Amino acid sequence: MSGTMVYDTAIIGAGPAGLTAALQLKRYGVSALLFEARVVGGLLHNANLVENYPGFPGGIPGFELVRRFTEQIMRAGVQVTLGEVARLDHDGTVFNLQTQRNTYLALTAVLAAGTKPVTFPRAMIPEEVQERVCYEVYPLRELQGGRVVIVGAGDAAFDYALNLARYNQVLVLNRSDSLKCLPLLWERTQAETNIVYHPFTRATRLSRRPDGGLLIGTTGLEGDDQLQADYLIGALGRMPRLDLLSGLAEMKNLESEGRLHVIGDIQRGIYRQTAIAVGDGMLAAMKIYQYLSAIRS
Repeated sequence: MSGTMVYDTAIIGAGPAGLTAALQLKRYGVSALLFEARVVGGLLHNANLVENYPGFPGGIPGFELVRRFTEQIMRAGVQVTLGEVARLDHDGTVFNLQTQRNTYLALTAVLAAGTKPVTFPRAMIPEEVQERVCYEVYPLRELQGGRVVIVGAGDAAFDYALNLARYNQVLVLNRSDSLKCLPLLWERTQAETNIVYHPFTRATRLSRRPDGGLLIGTTGLEGDDQLQADYLIGALGRMPRLDLLSGLAEMKNLESEGRLHVIGDIQRGIYRQTAIAVGDGMLAAMKIYQYLSAIRS
């Protein structure tokens, strides 16, 4: 156990919601732990261009907004503990957060763990090609001269395609002809010569090429085919990371009392936007400050 110190709050997830909560709590002088299992900034790393966040008239690339967020929390003195919180419990008085190395105690908790991707069927991905299959675009940001197949028809699929098409050839596979993306993204995709769209096409099987690349078996209106690619990206949708809530039998009571705040993409459904997440983080921090002030007065 990391000593007997009980922190005022613990924040799980350093995406826009968690970062905003941490910044505001720092301004209040509230002792807070901020945990992140993957990368600071969350899904913003995938965003080709954020155009609906106030203050950037020409839009801002997602990775650049992450860089600015990171610089801001560093200047404020907010520290991020990199590591996954494996378990979250409440003993009636304090929250217990267990990581691989330590157990931490906190009076309040903010769950801003975001979402996880819907994945391809396990049987479709042989072990020898797993390193060529992604569900985020940011690991391929530096790729040039490659060929990438993206499966999906929503905002993420076409945003990923636009992100990669500057320096690569991109094929987007849609199992139907129904589009679920913003009309603006579709218009930009049509104007991009490095993106080829394939409706009524499903990826069904993968195998490894002798050079280490991928052979992607597909099924479409004209029968079966094979595509060659360097990488396959699944943009199949996302699910909230709710695993940690399974151990909190009194979750609703903890929320109503102001001890637990579930914020950001994890509870926003289809309304996953940076501006909403930032607002959620600010509201949670203000409520936590009011709660702590009340119990200490």
